[in-house]
Amino acid sequence: MPICSPDQGHDSFAKEVTLSTLRLKVLPSTVLQNNCIESLNLDRNKLKHLNGISKLCNLKTLILSKNEITDFPEEIKNLVHLEKLELNQNQIRVIPEGVFSCFPKLKHLRLNNNRLDALPKDLTVCSNTLQYLNLSSNLFPAIPLVVLELKRLEEFYVQNNMVRQLPVALFKDLPLKMFKVYGNPLREPPYEVCAGGIKQIISYFNQLQNCQAEEDRRVKTMFLGTSLAGKSTICKSLKESQVVCISEEERTVGIEISEFRIQDFTFLFWDFAGQLEYYMTHHVFITPQALVILVINFQQYQLSNETFKELVGFWINNLFMRVPNSVVLPVGTHIDSCCEREVEEKKQDIMCKIQAMLEERKTTLAHFIANLESNEESEIYVDQWNRLKEMENCSLTILDLVPVNCMDYNDIKTLEDTILEHVKNEEIFPNIIQVLPPVYKQVEAAIVDIVERSEAVAKHGMMDRGLLYSELYCQYHLTSLDEELLQDILRYLHRIGLIVWYEEIKHLENTVFLRPTILITVFKSLVRYGLVQQLESIDVDILIGECATIRDQANWVWTFKAKAMLCQKAMRALLKHQLYLDGMKDVFEEMVGSRSHKGKLFSLLEHFEICLEVRNTKGLNPRAKVFLPGKPWKPLQNHEEACYLFPTYLNQSAEVFSRWGGDHLDDLQIRVYFSPEIPEGFFQRLMVKACCFFSTQWVAKTTCLLISSGKPLLIKAHSQKGYSYIELRCRKPADRAGFLLSWDFIMTIISINHKLLEEWPGLHLCIKAPCRTAGCPAEFVWPDMDDKNTVTKEEIKTCGICAHRYKIELLLPKVPGEPDIFQPAAHYNITSYGTTTIGSSTVHVERQNFQDN
Repeated sequence: MPICSPDQGHDSFAKEVTLSTLRLKVLPSTVLQNNCIESLNLDRNKLKHLNGISKLCNLKTLILSKNEITDFPEEIKNLVHLEKLELNQNQIRVIPEGVFSCFPKLKHLRLNNNRLDALPKDLTVCSNTLQYLNLSSNLFPAIPLVVLELKRLEEFYVQNNMVRQLPVALFKDLPLKMFKVYGNPLREPPYEVCAGGIKQIISYFNQLQNCQAEEDRRVKTMFLGTSLAGKSTICKSLKESQVVCISEEERTVGIEISEFRIQDFTFLFWDFAGQLEYYMTHHVFITPQALVILVINFQQYQLSNETFKELVGFWINNLFMRVPNSVVLPVGTHIDSCCEREVEEKKQDIMCKIQAMLEERKTTLAHFIANLESNEESEIYVDQWNRLKEMENCSLTILDLVPVNCMDYNDIKTLEDTILEHVKNEEIFPNIIQVLPPVYKQVEAAIVDIVERSEAVAKHGMMDRGLLYSELYCQYHLTSLDEELLQDILRYLHRIGLIVWYEEIKHLENTVFLRPTILITVFKSLVRYGLVQQLESIDVDILIGECATIRDQANWVWTFKAKAMLCQKAMRALLKHQLYLDGMKDVFEEMVGSRSHKGKLFSLLEHFEICLEVRNTKGLNPRAKVFLPGKPWKPLQNHEEACYLFPTYLNQSAEVFSRWGGDHLDDLQIRVYFSPEIPEGFFQRLMVKACCFFSTQWVAKTTCLLISSGKPLLIKAHSQKGYSYIELRCRKPADRAGFLLSWDFIMTIISINHKLLEEWPGLHLCIKAPCRTAGCPAEFVWPDMDDKNTVTKEEIKTCGICAHRYKIELLLPKVPGEPDIFQPAAHYNITSYGTTTIGSSTVHVERQNFQDN
């Protein structure tokens, strides 16, 4: 095959050409005439074919991402110098043989987000050059064998396919440094092992090398539903193989965990309390790849949309957003209070309404996708389109509802048989069988024994990691176990929910919670139903022990009711009250700390954005010395006790709006739309994270006012069906520096939204700027964002409804053109993640990378 050389008469031609987002359907002739081009970027266009591309015979980089290619463009075979080829986010189904044999220099290949299920064998021609390969979001049932021939492969991505088993050669024979595989129904190794990274995967295969693998059939089962639906009764009756009566006083507070076996299956039951107050901490424990038993009280259920929304729809929606590929088994309880015909009517009503929810979600997603595809500038929305297409492939599996009389063991047994039938179905649970090395099961059994027998961990189940290793090595004779292998196994046991180990929290990296219930006990002391009553019921002896009085207690109650704040002393008293009741007196100081030293609890509360530390709540320090001119004066250090704000308990918004001063017509305004809705607890977590970045704030249940360098930003949640959005408003800037500051402020909050969004994979987020003409309903959809910057080349936007024209910086994060007179760049601020203050602030804080927090 002849190789063209650059035309000496075209030395002035660019070697790098970018033609992205130009709506191209054919390659421009001017480009095809320049065979000096070495790099050509054609992403986000409308190309289906590449006629004439072979003329660019000196190309080294070709980017064809996010086009409309369905048939692999064979004409690129002439580009023998290619080192980088990107064909991701097209609709390619097949790559013919004989293509890659023409690319002996190929180092980088992106094929993700297509419809591929196989690779051509001639990819082996690239075995000594290819270093990066991305096959994510395709239809591969297994790792293609040809991949194992790529001896220089360092980065390999295969997320969101249908892979069940990983070959050991992938890790033993290839120099992989980066590997991602989530979103596959993995059995060997289990996903929980793969989540630990390449080192843990290699360790897993090393353990299997000299011993026979064991099959583990484990099902994490989450019981959800409103309060008093019968979750705990079913859970305990299944476990004890007999009817267990649970009184109203014994209802679940927080979460209860239990484990038992049915035939060859081990069930790990997580019984979640139903009150909304607890939902703020539920997100910590709700995980994918579980069986969800949704318990519905048939005595309370009426054939109306309102009761369906409360007893069923709320939970279905949140599962959609949080764990969109879950398996849900609805169970109707209290059927003894209904006649047979009523039970059947309610069952049919619930199943029909759930099906209608699924169809509505499908229709809504299709509508969003069609809107983006029909847009004249659809190429600038490809990332949003792609996320919607991925969401379109996700759906809850809803099993047939089982009506149960919890007081009839025959019904309990029928439910048990139904659960077994479903978990044995590989189409429903494709990765129910997990292949494990014997040492994993040995460590698990030893930990269970330690929890049941050892006095060292007592009732709380907390243990130092070094002590645990010593115990396993010496007492349980696990001599093949080293500390690194133990860490791998602990990560696995943490991910399946048997233990809790937060290695990413520095203050907790050496603590293993062998009984996760200790965390639930701690959380339920502070985030719970009836917290005011808990405060009021603290024993006098506990108050005395905390150097507090009954008047202090009354002040705690008032402050909590008025401001949703608890001081450190009040939190100590609450925790002591709860932990002493639960027989965990010995763990109090370790979890809560002393008056001068924070315990482990506060690291957890900060990590999960449950509350916000607040200082300087009273303004001037009354103990500060008076300043007299000419005399030495030393400012008094602020020793005021820290308070903690719990946004989930906030209510009043009057002070926030008073500080804001009302909306202005010329405010910069952004709306972050959520579909299907803003998840429960999302806005509260957003406020905690945002208030940790900006030192001045006023907060309420659905509003928050932040101040940065004197600039106010209002954040407000609007929650209506089909109209759920978070509104961001700040005053219109007066100059270029002001626009820089304002848009950076807004983009920080949007970045926090996107960071939180990672935890809700079934949630769609779309950003819009409303038209600035009073009364006009039009909204401008933001293009895709890369590194917090929107993609736009325009300076003016015209409204399609009112026809008014606006400068782009009034609608999108774009700074006006350079002024005639030079102005220094603005210094704008994001504070470090940590302590905050309430009150006025004029301090400029240096900018930092949000992703590091």
